[in-house]
Amino acid sequence: MRRLALLMLTGCATGAPPGATPPVTLHLPPTALTAPEQVTHALHRLAFGPSEADRQRLAAAGLEGWLAAQLEPGVDPAIEARLSGFKTLSLTVADSFREYPRPEQRLKALGVDVKTGEGRAQARQLARENPDALPRQLLIELTQAKLLRAANSQRQLEEVLVDFWFNHFNVSAEKNRVRWMVNAYEREAIRPHVYGRFRALLGATAKHPAMLWYLDNWMSVRDGFTLPRGLRDQDDDAPRAMGLNENYARELLELHTVGVNAGYSQDDVREAARALTGWGLELRRKKDDFAQFEFHRLAHDDGAKQVFGLRLPAGGGQRDGELLLDFLARHPATAKHLAFKLCQRLVSDTPPPALVDRVAAEFLRTDGDLRATYRAIIESPEFWSPEVVATKTRTPFEFVVGAVRAIGTLDEAQRPLATALEQLGQPLYRCAPPTGYREDAAAWVSAGALVSRINFGLKLASGRVPGVEVRLPPKSTSVEAIALGVLGRPASEQTLSIVRRALSSDDELDERRGVEVSKVVGLLLGSPEFQKQ
Repeated sequence: MRRLALLMLTGCATGAPPGATPPVTLHLPPTALTAPEQVTHALHRLAFGPSEADRQRLAAAGLEGWLAAQLEPGVDPAIEARLSGFKTLSLTVADSFREYPRPEQRLKALGVDVKTGEGRAQARQLARENPDALPRQLLIELTQAKLLRAANSQRQLEEVLVDFWFNHFNVSAEKNRVRWMVNAYEREAIRPHVYGRFRALLGATAKHPAMLWYLDNWMSVRDGFTLPRGLRDQDDDAPRAMGLNENYARELLELHTVGVNAGYSQDDVREAARALTGWGLELRRKKDDFAQFEFHRLAHDDGAKQVFGLRLPAGGGQRDGELLLDFLARHPATAKHLAFKLCQRLVSDTPPPALVDRVAAEFLRTDGDLRATYRAIIESPEFWSPEVVATKTRTPFEFVVGAVRAIGTLDEAQRPLATALEQLGQPLYRCAPPTGYREDAAAWVSAGALVSRINFGLKLASGRVPGVEVRLPPKSTSVEAIALGVLGRPASEQTLSIVRRALSSDDELDERRGVEVSKVVGLLLGSPEFQKQ
């Protein structure tokens, strides 16, 4: 299989809310792409790959109609109905802590000493008896929901954008208490703002408990401030004496807004951190009060500050942080940084500078209107250029979901899909660095990764992935026709040759029996062509 991988390496209804603005009228530029090529390209970049259902929707609405509908805020009622049985998706952070405590916490509330051998044994027994009540259930259901939405939702562009912005404002469920917060973070801070203004998205992430905890800003206070003992919950692991923490301020500048090359200094990072002191979590006196944003005036550094050219006079309080976010959200360097990342996601790993400049100008002209920014990309000649078609490498998430969409439907997102993503190097909601997962091909291309993708493709095509309904072409179908159906475009002669060689001699050209369809489909899912979008 590794030798095969090395050979291959070389070779809608929107449900828009009442009062929503009318659909935009797009003006697509002339392109050398044929109409079918345009449809395939749009479904690769603005969706998670072509599916039979979306091809039918595009045929009914027309390309421009489908694109315009995708740019509108809305919901997919069918998907929301399917997700209604996921009880954790609507929980607040406080509810998540209360309803999904660790077994040790349950026992401790009953007076059991969990530090003893007997107490630890009881905790293990409780976990075995009630697996669905463990904290991991929060992440299981969130992962299942993400897979179902990406595979089946008619709101494909929205799901692509939610994935993009979550990765941009990354938090990881691997960081202790963030596990109880990440569900609400995507629901409250990311999803509602992907078609709004960037400033609203930036502010929602800055104040969300998941980000406050993940990048430690909840414990960032003015130098010399000590949190009074009486205001700390007995189980809080915060130190009594705290100080300035620069983690969030650094990532706010480097990753979330102006970018690492904007020219700010370490002094700017420190001044930004000072502006954001006191932006923390509600001080708990009862368990249910935990995990809401609260500004602590006594913990705030109220002195004068200067951040990257922004002057903040003394006595600003919480307004220091708000003015800082205002300033950064409208900064030309932020426009350039975000334009580059969006163009990298939707157009090319190395987007043309002229396109980035035009998209950044539209971002600034519209005061950070994200929908207008996306539209500037979609209406650009560069987006529809033949030179960028099938040039971007799918991430593991895009590959797994794209494979499902290409040959079937996802009826139920079960554990094997999440396991496949872990094996391919992209466990959902668990990227530890604040940078998020890489967007360019370098992070995902290797012989070992291709072997894993081929193995997944063969398993999927043979119907051995629970929850996926696979629809294969008839056995009498030629290899070329199967390739066209799976890839959405003709396969290269090299790929066709490799696939034929991988088939047994009895199946290869026997017109009476046809080819071994599931094996052909599986190998095509692992082909170089399918890795590209």
